[in-house]
Amino acid sequence: MSMETETPVRGRRLIVLLPLLIFLGLAGLFLTQLLSGRDTSEVPSALIGLPAPQTSLPALEGMNLPGLDSSQFAGKVTLVNVFASWCGPCRDEHPVLLALSQDKRFVLAALNYKDQPENARRFLGNLGNPFQAIGVDAAGRAAIDWGVYGVPETFVIGKDGKIAYKHVGPLTPGSAQTLLLPEVEKALAAPG
Repeated sequence: MSMETETPVRGRRLIVLLPLLIFLGLAGLFLTQLLSGRDTSEVPSALIGLPAPQTSLPALEGMNLPGLDSSQFAGKVTLVNVFASWCGPCRDEHPVLLALSQDKRFVLAALNYKDQPENARRFLGNLGNPFQAIGVDAAGRAAIDWGVYGVPETFVIGKDGKIAYKHVGPLTPGSAQTLLLPEVEKALAAPG
């Protein structure tokens, strides 16, 4: 075999192996991220420390509760939970929200995301209503303003009206105890 035929064969081998090498490199990167033990509920939010978005959502009809309005946040710590009746993880976290609603040091409000009113009422009627205010975001526009990745999500709003913390995904008894409640305590201790 001459030198002239060896170089094109080696070049073709490299071209064939290059996609495989890129794939293996990316797979290794994803695997290390997956196994790094990072808590996926700790998704950084550009809104932390900024005022809660100006929100004025109508009330969920038939619940005899106010809608969600950003003026409600003034001077008190508020948890805003984004939920929907069609969301399985929302159903899973609901007992945690019911337990949190027993703590009267903060307000528990809801943003009902892209839901049918009758389904949301049935969901809360069957599982219990932990909320003191429920705003209906039928089109999902308010959720975009809040930077919602998906439901459920829970925000801690400080007495100053600023977003202090964001929890992505369903709250569990453990995450409520170790992640959410310490942030609530910080917000309660901060000046208003």
